[in-house]
Amino acid sequence: MSDVVMNQVPARRSLPFAQEAFSALAIAGLGAIGYFLFPEDLAFLTRLIGIAFLVLSLCLVTGYCGIATLGHAALFGVAAYAVGIACIRGLTDPIALLGVGIVTGALMGLISGALITRFRALPQLVLSIAIGQLVAGLANKLSWLTGGSDGLSGITPGKVFGIFSFDLYSRTAFLLSMSLLIIVFVLLQRLVNSPFGLMCRAIKDDDLRAKMIGVSIYPRLVLMYGIAGAVAGVGGALTAMSTGVVGLDSVSFERSAEVLVMLVLGGAGHLWGALAGAIVFLIFEHIVAAANPFHWMTMVGLLLILIVVFAPRGLIEPLLSQISRLRQPGSAA
Repeated sequence: MSDVVMNQVPARRSLPFAQEAFSALAIAGLGAIGYFLFPEDLAFLTRLIGIAFLVLSLCLVTGYCGIATLGHAALFGVAAYAVGIACIRGLTDPIALLGVGIVTGALMGLISGALITRFRALPQLVLSIAIGQLVAGLANKLSWLTGGSDGLSGITPGKVFGIFSFDLYSRTAFLLSMSLLIIVFVLLQRLVNSPFGLMCRAIKDDDLRAKMIGVSIYPRLVLMYGIAGAVAGVGGALTAMSTGVVGLDSVSFERSAEVLVMLVLGGAGHLWGALAGAIVFLIFEHIVAAANPFHWMTMVGLLLILIVVFAPRGLIEPLLSQISRLRQPGSAA
């Protein structure tokens, strides 16, 4: 009996590593396709990756914890403004600026999470909107610091590791963003499959039962909100450094609603769903807007309606169902 157990333990431990390795290779493969086949669109792809960090961040609090929020862009925007202000004031090292974005996003996540997670359902949603609007109002009001409606411009980061400059074609920004996406995605996979991540899923499914078995719900939700803020901060920092400008759109209600649509589109509760939703939505929006500048929003709306009707649990769910069927014994027969 002990021999059987000893033989099974390494296999169980190797499974998460295999999943993480697959994720890293898959994301690197997508990045290679974008880099070599679409070299003129690297600026757009870099922006896509920045938004993808925000969708992944939202997936942590909404998909894994069940927290209703429509003000999540505040975490992204505050980090972007902090990085932009720090860069203009003389801190130009990209790695240090990235650290500023992570810390600022995490702090914003902890503060807002401490308020939002105290409530449930509609009050929680309204409070998240209020926090988002408060941040947007302050960003507009403090024009001497943020640039107001004109935006914060003049953000010029230095060389990455003192070697690679941010060029006009966004090659350096894209490669830096892809590298960070691989690292963060693998770490998030480990997080959501950890005892802490599984407990957050249990809180989402039935918070009363979790409370009855002695789980401290509030601290876990606040901590997850802080982690989500750090992830959003990475996206905000990358966006500020790659575009050189931070505008009010980065903290707007429209940005929060848009990333929620991306999450639902891909599939809430799945990291791959969050990533797929961001990729599909932004690429479709980019292509349709270029083809029809006047009616592209109508076409985007039609796409969302079709997906909600035929894949209500997101684009990733049918794929996961098919993979689970293939793994079942006798499925090939």
